[in-house]
Amino acid sequence: MIRNILFDLDGTLLDTALDLANALNAVRLSCKLPQLPIETIRPTVSQGASMMIKVGFGVEVGDPEFDEIRKKFLKIYSENIAEETKLFEGMKEVLEKLEKTEKVWGIVTNKSSWLTIPLLKALSLDKRPACIVCGDTIEHIKPHPAPVIYACKQMKCDPASTLFIGDAERDIKAGIEAGAKTAVALYGYINENDNPENWGADRMIKSPYEIHTILDEFN
Repeated sequence: MIRNILFDLDGTLLDTALDLANALNAVRLSCKLPQLPIETIRPTVSQGASMMIKVGFGVEVGDPEFDEIRKKFLKIYSENIAEETKLFEGMKEVLEKLEKTEKVWGIVTNKSSWLTIPLLKALSLDKRPACIVCGDTIEHIKPHPAPVIYACKQMKCDPASTLFIGDAERDIKAGIEAGAKTAVALYGYINENDNPENWGADRMIKSPYEIHTILDEFN
């Protein structure tokens, strides 16, 4: 029986793409480069800043320009972190129902705490999760299973009674290796080259509205 739910943050719980895209484009404009369409940036969001910078500037970790671009990008993003970000449609109702039915939910993200906590506070979500595991909370990040295992310990639950929902392969891999049930958030930032049907997840979710249906199926 599933009694506990863990959510990835970007692309699963929150639609953060527009604020991140605006920050990336602001740096491009400062470099006298044209803006990229949101459709180009959106699929990279769940893969983190490094991938976004690679798409936006064609540079990678280790390139001479990378650190300066990353610094500018994250500074602008942090200063405008919740201008357009919101819960995905249907997620507000999902969280309310989870809380009403006394199911415990938490967050496991690779996003650093200095960005995650202010974002959640801006959306009045910082007090509601039973745990918030960020990219710098413990030594390992997803796809390592340790963040999921740590979250379950924080929630005082067994991974076997936990569903981890994410929109990236590393989320599903982390959940499976931790011993949790997993579901792919197909409404999130899935790249056209991704093959989520091959990730080994227990379920596929096209909309947050389906979460309670699959919880019923598991139970």
